[in-house]
Amino acid sequence: LRGAPRAVHRHGRLSSPSVGAMSEPIDDGWDDLAQEMHREVETYFASLEEVASGGAAESALPLLLLAVGQLCASGARLGALVDVVPEERFEPDAGPDPDLERVRDGLHQLLGGLDAYCDLEDPVLSGEVSEGSLSEDLVAVAADLSHGREHYLAGRVTEAMWWWQFSYLSSWGERAASALRVVLA
Repeated sequence: LRGAPRAVHRHGRLSSPSVGAMSEPIDDGWDDLAQEMHREVETYFASLEEVASGGAAESALPLLLLAVGQLCASGARLGALVDVVPEERFEPDAGPDPDLERVRDGLHQLLGGLDAYCDLEDPVLSGEVSEGSLSEDLVAVAADLSHGREHYLAGRVTEAMWWWQFSYLSSWGERAASALRVVLA
């Protein structure tokens, strides 16, 4: 967190500035954090798949509560880190975006009347009410996470961490928090 190292070595590993002259990169925690985040991402995907398939209809809300709650906690950890900076200026191609329509449709069907909800556009600056969709939020979070997931699976740990952190702060963190609030309600 605040004491996290900032220097990035080639190979995507971080080292403390005092050992930067060493020839071998030192792992000061990014690999461990990335592995933990990847586990949470995989758990989230597995939970969405199970709920969307209809196989866990009677436990859909508790399962979503756990999956989204754990993901929000992992995201908060990402948000508290110093900025992850990728080594390269341009992103390596992570491959095609996943097709999540089947999951979205399954969630929408299962949630029925619980899918649509009212939300505040900006709870700090405005009281304007907008409409949200739980299935849309859950799938948008998955789409954001999948990009980092592909980088992680390709061995680009720093790039994965950057995507997970960036997309948490810019998109999926807010959508996951909204989904969590709706599932709790």
